[in-house]
Amino acid sequence: MKITVKLIGPLIYECGFSEKELALPGPITAGELSTRVNIDKKRPTIITRNGKAVATADALEDGDRVVISHIYSGG
Repeated sequence: MKITVKLIGPLIYECGFSEKELALPGPITAGELSTRVNIDKKRPTIITRNGKAVATADALEDGDRVVISHIYSGG
């Protein structure tokens, strides 16, 4: 299956890319995708699939667009 992954902020530098399409053996969860692109499990992130937030245990589907960002705070 093919999934487009976009990284936001410092993740671009940590993982070495901003956006790319990955060909993955099917099924995979959002959390497994984070691990596959080398995001440290200790870093809090928010993951969206096709514009909606998902949990790390949620399964991804062929053609999904996944955006991963650190959780930011401030005001």
